[in-house]
Amino acid sequence: MTAQPNRPMGPIWRKGSASAGGGECVEVATWKSSVLVRDSRYPSRTVLEFTQSQWRSFVHRIGNGDPGRD
Repeated sequence: MTAQPNRPMGPIWRKGSASAGGGECVEVATWKSSVLVRDSRYPSRTVLEFTQSQWRSFVHRIGNGDPGRD
């Protein structure tokens, strides 16, 4: 076994660049083959997990102003 220094043991969370620091934003991370989303104000609470395909579809729909209700 080879040591791998500085390798994270969990997901690395990112906030959007448009976040104004008011605590009302989400954080996103990739983990294995999933995209994870959580509330930045309560990081230890529920985490949503999307497949890569679900995430792309979600971002596409939001970008087009579609609220996702059928």
